[in-house]
Amino acid sequence: MTRKRKAVLAVGWVAAIVTLAMAQRVLESQQPLVEAPMFEVDPFWPKPLPDKWVLGNAIGVGVDSRDHVFIVHRQDTMNEAENGAGTSPPTSECCKGAPPVLEFDPAGNLVNSWGGPGQGYTWPGSNHGISIDEKNNVWIGGNGPNDSHILKFSHEGKLIAEFGIPNRVPVQNPPAGFTAGNSKSMEHFGRVAKVSLDDAANEAYVSDGYLNKRVAVIDMTSGKIKRFWGAYGNAPSDTNYGAYSPDSGVIPQFRTPVHCAEPTRDGLVYVCDRPNNRIQVFQKDGKFVKEARIAPKTLGDGAVWDIAFSRDPAQKYLYLADGKNEKIYVIDRQSLEILTQFGDGGRQPGQWFAVHSIATDSRGNIYTTETYEGKRLQKFVYKGMGRVPRNQGVVWPKK
Repeated sequence: MTRKRKAVLAVGWVAAIVTLAMAQRVLESQQPLVEAPMFEVDPFWPKPLPDKWVLGNAIGVGVDSRDHVFIVHRQDTMNEAENGAGTSPPTSECCKGAPPVLEFDPAGNLVNSWGGPGQGYTWPGSNHGISIDEKNNVWIGGNGPNDSHILKFSHEGKLIAEFGIPNRVPVQNPPAGFTAGNSKSMEHFGRVAKVSLDDAANEAYVSDGYLNKRVAVIDMTSGKIKRFWGAYGNAPSDTNYGAYSPDSGVIPQFRTPVHCAEPTRDGLVYVCDRPNNRIQVFQKDGKFVKEARIAPKTLGDGAVWDIAFSRDPAQKYLYLADGKNEKIYVIDRQSLEILTQFGDGGRQPGQWFAVHSIATDSRGNIYTTETYEGKRLQKFVYKGMGRVPRNQGVVWPKK
């Protein structure tokens, strides 16, 4: 091949590459973009746990006033390979379950750990959800078969109060068409998914939950149930409507689990009706305002798992964790329009296996935990506002 021929081919290759790059830019420019908060996963957060600790189902995440991140997980959901050091005799050097409650500082260092059965209170059979109030007290629910109470601890894990009657036996032999719940009880709860806090009103909103089918509001000091409601603001009913079908239309009650009930600064409450694939919005007295259906063809666990709000004064954006389809939706809170979504299913940073819980810190960063075989805590760093595609995929750090 002559030198001239090689030169012509080289120029042709360069031209082809430039053309492809230009075509890619044109294609990208034709994709619909939207103005929304931007995030990148931090693959180095948190730092490794000490003492060969590993997590079970990571079932709750909350953030305190210093941007310390609390998670709660289930030690008893580790498999034998993970829990080899906990067998007798040990089957290997690795590993052992971390204490149920872990506290991380903003840099990702583990700074405290506690939790589990203790004197003077009943630890849930299956802890579920963790929230931090403005006094940095820690609230934990439980969705075990007989969990019917809420625990309130100090920041360091000292018991403050136990609300509800622990191990309340569900109603036995319920009438046909009813579950064993008691969604009108004023004394106890029915397998609580999460407790969300309205410090200004000294009220806590209980997602009640995995047995009952209601939102219950309690006094944060006394634990007294003040009011409750079901879907559309109806009186809650324990009627069993059967499995969700996208073709059967909406039902007038929540399906279990009612997975979150998040109050806002402007007097609203956003409820996760998880298996019904819908967000319902209420006034704080339980009056129904509106709803939005999310991924309505989703079956099984449903699409609406947990909600967190952006930290601007107006709480303009709602972040919705969808643990079945493995993504986070960024939603305009007032219109309930989905602006964009990010994430995917998988094991790598920025992916999830059953993203279960979500929280934000004062800088706008997002934290997520995963249940089932996910068993992980991740951080997504807020990168400001910008133009992003409707479907961002995995938000890996840019070079």
